[in-house]
Amino acid sequence: MILHLLQVSIGGFLGATARFFISNMAKKNISSSLPIGTLCINWIGSFLLGFITGRNFTITWALLFGTGFMGAFTTFSTLNLELIQLLKSKKWTSFGLYLTLTYLVGLILAYLGLIAAIERD
Repeated sequence: MILHLLQVSIGGFLGATARFFISNMAKKNISSSLPIGTLCINWIGSFLLGFITGRNFTITWALLFGTGFMGAFTTFSTLNLELIQLLKSKKWTSFGLYLTLTYLVGLILAYLGLIAAIERD
């Protein structure tokens, strides 16, 4: 149990650090009316979690990367806050585009990650 907690904690540290870095780089380098940092993180996270799931990792790797890393890396609560902020600002088009891009592309990327993980004979 202690080892599992440590694995999740290490993964969480790495995921939060990666999220901070990638999100800031996206905001700095990509001009958009959308919360581009969160969008990039969620797209990357969708693909990676699909890949992790498709690989059937051992419990150690699943806890480290699936639970720890991905739990800290992806940004569901941030996504929802940003959607509310877009609504409050009456940015209807940005709201609809952000919501659609997040979920539609996220689903596609999760599926592609799963497919990419399947070992070919």
